[in-house]
Amino acid sequence: MPLTEALQRLYAGELPENCVALTFDDGTYDFYRQASPLLREFDYPATLYLTTYYSHFSRPVFDVACSYLIWKSSEQTIDLKPLIGVDAIITLRSEQSRAQALNQLLRFAGEGKLSAEAKDELLATLARKLDVDYDALLSTRTLQLLRPDEVKELAADGVDVQLHTHRHRTPENRELFLREIQDNRNSIQEMTGKSASHFCYPSGVYDPKFLPWLEEAGIKSATTCEFGLASRESNALLLPRLVDVSALSSIEFESWLTGVSVAIPRRRASSTD
Repeated sequence: MPLTEALQRLYAGELPENCVALTFDDGTYDFYRQASPLLREFDYPATLYLTTYYSHFSRPVFDVACSYLIWKSSEQTIDLKPLIGVDAIITLRSEQSRAQALNQLLRFAGEGKLSAEAKDELLATLARKLDVDYDALLSTRTLQLLRPDEVKELAADGVDVQLHTHRHRTPENRELFLREIQDNRNSIQEMTGKSASHFCYPSGVYDPKFLPWLEEAGIKSATTCEFGLASRESNALLLPRLVDVSALSSIEFESWLTGVSVAIPRRRASSTD
């Protein structure tokens, strides 16, 4: 069922049994190439929460592309000095050391307030250092977002394009937060001709102080990455979802769809795990 209708009927107590609203985050190119043809084939409505900055700058998204290049590389170490001017030679053999290298790169870009173009140059240099073919990455549009013409095409085909912030971030400053929503909304309206009013928290990160700001921005619903089934008691600005991740087995996925998982206590990891 379309998201807007599903929410209206949920809070009216008129939602049919076994009702599902499909949502997709970010708006990467693979949604256009892989997901949308399947949605069209089975005539399933879907909502795409689109972050819009990189739709207009058609290059790999910096943060995730950095992580991907470090993961993809067959190199055992990286010398960060030619990249960010820091004397640091880091081995890339463990998840912890790869995270350390990534954090240094992201910190450098953030503290230096690098432009999108400068970040892309840094990515290309990083790829060369790690012996990863950056041109191949560009040609396949890996980790790139949908272009405006593709968003327009999807919207015309029935995909419901909604808000995910313009720059995939939720500033803790009210003015900056509202700017993210407005820039995102303006961009989506320019591409689709429609004003968006549903929202998804980037990376699932939310804070109670965001709620009045969302109301001020005219947001009707906001989804988190908290596992759960939405009910009439759910706060419309803190909606849970079943997030389909690679670690979720088929039986777990089925148990969530049938509602069984809701009745089973979830084990919390202890500090000794």
